[in-house]
Amino acid sequence: MAEITASMVKELREMTGAGMMDCKKALSETNGNMEEAVEVLRKNGQAKAVKKEGRIAAEGICRIAMDGDQKAVVVEVNSETDFVAKNEVFQEFVEAVAQQALNSNAADMESFLAEKWSADASMTVNDALVEKIAKIGEKLSIRRFEKVEAENGCVVSYVHGGGRIGVIVEAETDVVNEAVKEALTNLAMQVAALNPKYVATSDVSEEFKAHEKEILAAQIAQDPKMAGKPEKVIEGAVIGRLNKELKEVCLLEQVYVKAEDGKQTVAQYLAQVAKENGAKLAVKRFVRFETGEGLEKKNEDFAAEVAAQLK
Repeated sequence: MAEITASMVKELREMTGAGMMDCKKALSETNGNMEEAVEVLRKNGQAKAVKKEGRIAAEGICRIAMDGDQKAVVVEVNSETDFVAKNEVFQEFVEAVAQQALNSNAADMESFLAEKWSADASMTVNDALVEKIAKIGEKLSIRRFEKVEAENGCVVSYVHGGGRIGVIVEAETDVVNEAVKEALTNLAMQVAALNPKYVATSDVSEEFKAHEKEILAAQIAQDPKMAGKPEKVIEGAVIGRLNKELKEVCLLEQVYVKAEDGKQTVAQYLAQVAKENGAKLAVKRFVRFETGEGLEKKNEDFAAEVAAQLK
């Protein structure tokens, strides 16, 4: 009987994407023969993922799991097609992943995937993923997760478009009631819709401001209307445009989407809610996941692609 080493198990796992224990078992059954072990895993459906490694998984859904109003986690799990993203089996798996992440202490994806799967302690999270790939027949990927825990307040969540966007908002507040949570949920909806990058202008780094000033200065230099203007005027124009940009990327500076007068800012809306509820209320942070953001997606509109090539 050949000795099954950790390096052999690692190599087989990298070749097939199957779980560690499955790889070890296959190697034992084949007396350490790597090619035969791959065949064993393929026959069992555990190596089905290997054929899909080169594919792009850019569809999928985001899900949020919560523990009361103190702790929440948002996860993104990707699939290759929107059809699978709407599949009940896939959605149940994503919900299970979210629950796992809520109770996890993992700091990164590698350690998360290595954890024991809560639904079956004989498997890891990665094993459960590989098993689901074999069952669904498409490349799946647990892409990311982020947990938010309130220290002096509460968290609220909002999921848009059936899971296309997931948002968590954390607030510091000494009053946690339905009115306050409703207001924060409204802000979570605003984050989903307008995609701010920061909570407030005070969160914007000087490096970001300097970079944007450089870009704005270059744009103004190309503007014929600004040709020959004094340096002070040009500098004022740069600052003006930067401030306008910051109002678009900072949540508290944005116009509140439900403002009746169309002018009230998010900061003013929060102040109004705080006054009405006798509370000290401030947004501490938010997390926004959008499915597939930053990933290359397949172009499945072949007719349009061919038409473009014929032009």
